This record gives sequence, structure tokens and C-alpha cells, in this order.
Amino acid sequence: MARLEISLNGRPYTLACEDGQEARVRQLAAFVDSRVAEVASDRSTGSEAQVLMLTALMLADEIFDMQGELDALRRAAPGVEPAPATATARTAAPAANGHAFEEEAVVNAVDSLAKRIEDIAARLERA
Repeated sequence: MARLEISLNGRPYTLACEDGQEARVRQLAAFVDSRVAEVASDRSTGSEAQVLMLTALMLADEIFDMQGELDALRRAAPGVEPAPATATARTAAPAANGHAFEEEAVVNAVDSLAKRIEDIAARLERA
């Protein structure tokens, strides 16, 4: 088990993680810390616990939204793996099971997920 120190909202935390996962944990901590900073900057008052709680709720909300989009994509195209959000996704063939699927819904869901992933990546780069 590796031990490492991360910082959230200016406070150091020591934690353990699987060997070889240190970089990933640091990356996750940097992302969470950037979100904590966003929440803290939007609030003029409130304890650190409240800021951390609001951040956790906001992240959970984003996860639930993404899960809902993924579920919608899977329902729209059962048996089909999501394609990258490119022009080829717009010309996708019917599902492997022979049933046509809602191409427009699939394209919209993939485009939406790609945009969210790009937004998260941009935030990580700024962190």
C-alpha cells in the first residue's frame, strides 16, 4: 500500500492507495480540489464542512446525470457499443440484433457525453 498526501481546500490529507495508483489519486484529488475551490468562491459564508458537502453533492449530481445519459443511450441502441462523437456516429448502422434504433437519440447522447468529458478534461488541465 502506498501512502501519499493530497490537499483539499488548502488542508493536507494523508491517505493510502494501491501501489501504482498514486498518480491517479493525485489527479482525482486535484479535480476535486478545483471543484471545492469553485464552490468556496461562490459562497461568502459557510464552514469547510458545508463547502465539502456541497461539492460532494454537486459531483454526485453530475455522476447521476451522466449515468442517466448513458442509460438513455443504452436504451436507444441496445447491443450497440457507443461510437465516438464523430461524423461516423451520424451514419451508424442498425443494432446487431437487427432492430433499427433511434439514431438521433444516440447521436445526441454521445455528443452530450463527449462534451461533458471535454469539459472535465479542461478543468483537470487547469487544476
